[in-house]
Amino acid sequence: MQASVFIAVSLDGFIATPNGDIDFLNQHPSSNPEEDFGYYAFIETVDAIVMGRKSFEKVLSFGCDWPYESLPVFVLSRQGIQVPAELSSKVEVLNGDATSISEQLTERGFKHLYIDGGQTIQDFLAAGLIQELTLTRIPTLLGSGIPLFGGFTQTIQLQALHTQQYDNGYVQSRYRILG
Repeated sequence: MQASVFIAVSLDGFIATPNGDIDFLNQHPSSNPEEDFGYYAFIETVDAIVMGRKSFEKVLSFGCDWPYESLPVFVLSRQGIQVPAELSSKVEVLNGDATSISEQLTERGFKHLYIDGGQTIQDFLAAGLIQELTLTRIPTLLGSGIPLFGGFTQTIQLQALHTQQYDNGYVQSRYRILG
């Protein structure tokens, strides 16, 4: 099983403001309206998405068509969550730690998971289940917010694979997780 992260953060390491707002992600438009920052090439490599409840709720709040039409989505929630009826065939709620979720999805035949959401990413990293991390730094300092990283009890070593700067100031780096 391979698990990868593809996420954007403020320059000071936050994935959202303290109240969960992510509008800062769109404050630096690219001069190329077709630019997807490698997202579509990445998403074609995965066969399922695992995200936390808060990330799922954020995607639902966008009020647009479900963006993961071709992929099954597994939402992690300890307290349960109501999945809209129109997504019931596309979204499944799971409960458990990162290792048990990974084992369940491996047994079901999934080979490459896209891990999304701050706490979910932290849990999978801490369990040693992430192999690759693509991090896009947005040229904005939030000062506070929801951090992408934190609370690790061990050091996690990374190897830089590729870094690219975009015309709007975004800097994207891809890393391999070592160890």
